[in-house]
Amino acid sequence: MIILALETATEACSAALFIDGEVRERFQIAPRGHSDLILPMIDELFAEAGIGLNRVDAVAFGRGPGAFTGVRIAVGVTQGITFAADLPAVPVSTLAAVAQGMDAERVLVAMDARMNEVYWGAYERNPAGLVIVTGEERISPPEAVALPAPGDWFGAGSGWGAYREALTAHCPVRAFDANALPHAGAVARLGAAAFAAGEAVSPEQALPVYLRDEVAWKKQ
Repeated sequence: MIILALETATEACSAALFIDGEVRERFQIAPRGHSDLILPMIDELFAEAGIGLNRVDAVAFGRGPGAFTGVRIAVGVTQGITFAADLPAVPVSTLAAVAQGMDAERVLVAMDARMNEVYWGAYERNPAGLVIVTGEERISPPEAVALPAPGDWFGAGSGWGAYREALTAHCPVRAFDANALPHAGAVARLGAAAFAAGEAVSPEQALPVYLRDEVAWKKQ
């Protein structure tokens, strides 16, 4: 199985190739310029692996939530590649990608969403080593974030730096990493499992998940 993976929803821009369980990745922190970085990263990975797009089974992408422009870049590039090469797409949660990159069994991800809110979700690792969301991914004020169950939880994401006092007051974690960012390598691993489970979608269904827009629409 060969999966191409993209993640551009935060200040981190990355691309990865999953080839039969082995992951190769390009990663760069760049607050701007993701649209200029992502295609050369993909070209480098293909050149390094000695393969072309014709060998790829699917394209996994970080579907968000995250920065609106960043999420749209990953979606746009994914749609362009999958339409052109007649490939399926595999949406992967950006929050899950953050959790997957942590060395912990239970991870509470909280990413700064601005406007005194965080994107957040709680994840537990399954026997295969992949994270599974517990409940739903949400956007809310940091005071409304809650652990789904007591236990040994680890915090991850920029929200833990921006809203440290509010989050630690309501969510007792053993430690947290406020600098944790999503990697395309994690998107690749989660995407490969989703593809194997038959969860791929057509190019036109490769859509972003913003959470904030969804909440506003439900209220309306």
